[in-house]
Amino acid sequence: MKIKDTIAEEFTEFSKNYTQDMIGCVPHYLTLMASFTGQLPKNFDSKRILDLGCGNGNVTATLVQEFPDAEYTLLDASQEMLHLCKQQFKKYNVNYIESYFQEYTFQKDYFDLIVAGFSLHHCNSEEKRSLFKEIYKALQSGGIFSYTDLMLSKNNPYHPTLLKEWKVFVDANFPDGEKWKWLQEHYREFDKPDDYLDQLAWLKDAGFTSIEITTRKGYWMHLQMVKC
Repeated sequence: MKIKDTIAEEFTEFSKNYTQDMIGCVPHYLTLMASFTGQLPKNFDSKRILDLGCGNGNVTATLVQEFPDAEYTLLDASQEMLHLCKQQFKKYNVNYIESYFQEYTFQKDYFDLIVAGFSLHHCNSEEKRSLFKEIYKALQSGGIFSYTDLMLSKNNPYHPTLLKEWKVFVDANFPDGEKWKWLQEHYREFDKPDDYLDQLAWLKDAGFTSIEITTRKGYWMHLQMVKC
């Protein structure tokens, strides 16, 4: 399995077995996915939801159970991923946008929930900083930004240890070694994770004052921010 030239093409290929591959390749994937609904404040209600990098809809699939009447906007650069979402969410109020994050125009004070599940690591540091500001402006007062990802930069001293632990996990699920080989090629080419402490600083700089690490499994984390 060879990586593609762009991240959109890469995930069009990855879409064939996306959920099972994510479960087998990403430690704590299901636990972190559950955090999108399990960690919301009591009595929180959402009417307008934006899923950034929606993939095949795994995050939205959890949200529609809690907010079936909300208006959803699903954004992804992969046409095939959006096609999978369209098949899954036919009975819900969903807008589909094929776009990269940097090309999307955020509506000011519009959403009350913005989610990103294992998608923002495709943005470099400056792109994340800029995106956090756009997300803050796009949220209504009291709105929530909910975000899960690997939060350890490739320059962090712990990174080599992370890779060793990660390889053990992936090889246990895909013993022939081919999945780990592909994953590392993908990771080198397309993934740009940042340390969580840096991201916490960027989120504060964007305007968030209420920031919580709701789930932490090593450097696999779920963050939840409220626009006060």
